[in-house]
Amino acid sequence: MDIGVISMRYARALLKGSMDAKVEEKVYKEMQTLVESYAQVPELRKTIDNPMIDKARKSELLLAAAGGKVSDMTQNFIKLILDEGREKMTQFMAYSYLTLYRQQKNIIRGKLTTAVPVSSDMETKMQKMVESSTNGTVEFSTEVNPDILGGFILEYDTYRLDTSVKSQLKNILKELS
Repeated sequence: MDIGVISMRYARALLKGSMDAKVEEKVYKEMQTLVESYAQVPELRKTIDNPMIDKARKSELLLAAAGGKVSDMTQNFIKLILDEGREKMTQFMAYSYLTLYRQQKNIIRGKLTTAVPVSSDMETKMQKMVESSTNGTVEFSTEVNPDILGGFILEYDTYRLDTSVKSQLKNILKELS
């Protein structure tokens, strides 16, 4: 059984169904919440994979992990997954849905890492710069990492711009040795 192929099939079906029902953005947010739940609570996967737990309880857990009050589309999707015995692949299906949705809507993920917190104006400027160079929408996140000492690291798509002091010091050290 190929987890990637099966997950992608279910994700495509969910995307098509949610687009037909015009709830794809709501389902996208619910799948993001589900993915975050899997990342933040490692026991969730173990619990969902446990064959001793009945499907009704698994359904409650998955619905709660997807945000509690979820769309009918997500409820039906979780019911389908459980009815077909595919609950072990739920996390992969959610990731696949996110990927397909982003491709469909031309959404790129971007990340700005700085040594100190930046203002919301600076974050907005960086996001707009990335959007103008990619001709798409950017889901932008920021991270503070004091280890880079100064400067910033901007990542999006397959592009990485590293102007951190730490990297510059490493390059100088490499040239000197």
